[in-house]
Amino acid sequence: MELFYSQDIEGGIVRLNQDESGHCIKVLRHKCGDEISVIDGCGTLYKCRITSDSHKGVEAIVLESQNDWGGHPYNLHLAVCPTKNNDRYEWFAEKACEIGFDTLSPIIGDHSERRILKTPRVEKILVSAAKQSLKAAVPVVNEPVSVKEFIKSEAESQGLKMIAYCFEDERVPRRSIREALEGYDGNQITVMIGPEGDFSKEEAEMALAAGFIPVHLGQSRLRTETAALTAAAAVYFHWMK
Repeated sequence: MELFYSQDIEGGIVRLNQDESGHCIKVLRHKCGDEISVIDGCGTLYKCRITSDSHKGVEAIVLESQNDWGGHPYNLHLAVCPTKNNDRYEWFAEKACEIGFDTLSPIIGDHSERRILKTPRVEKILVSAAKQSLKAAVPVVNEPVSVKEFIKSEAESQGLKMIAYCFEDERVPRRSIREALEGYDGNQITVMIGPEGDFSKEEAEMALAAGFIPVHLGQSRLRTETAALTAAAAVYFHWMK
């Protein structure tokens, strides 16, 4: 199924940008009268008919629309520290989108080695991943903030909040994400994943004070991007039983 992406939808008319238009007309050889499918990134799929087949700006009339197309029954917010290698972070974002999540917050921890992340590139990758995996919603990417700023912003939020951290103090009980989800009857989930050097003790204590539940991801030592993807998969399989 071919999918195109546009946020320029108004009055029953869909307009594709130059990149999408070029792919539609030059690569896929569509022309006036052809029907195409367009996602808006917010969850709606539009069935359209092309009325202008310029490779610089395709226009199409909306024939029908379908809300929450390719969606999932939960809202997952992943707060993940950037990895030293940007490619690994982009890989995680792409694969997590294919599985299903809603918001990505890059967070900068006390032990983070990378403190800069170009969000427009990640956003572009997520658009492609959403189209490839047949989803009409594209995850939102927030601008990077510090771990402590993120925790403060989530302190009053409702829902299940989890932090994956290697607590050295055995007095701090940890559950698996699966166990934490089994006792939760809502659908709003936030998971924090730290950098290669893990969260600092101060960050972890601050998260617990803000209502985050300490969780583990199994016995294996996972890279940041693998841990984040494992968390996304755990949430997905909880609902897709």
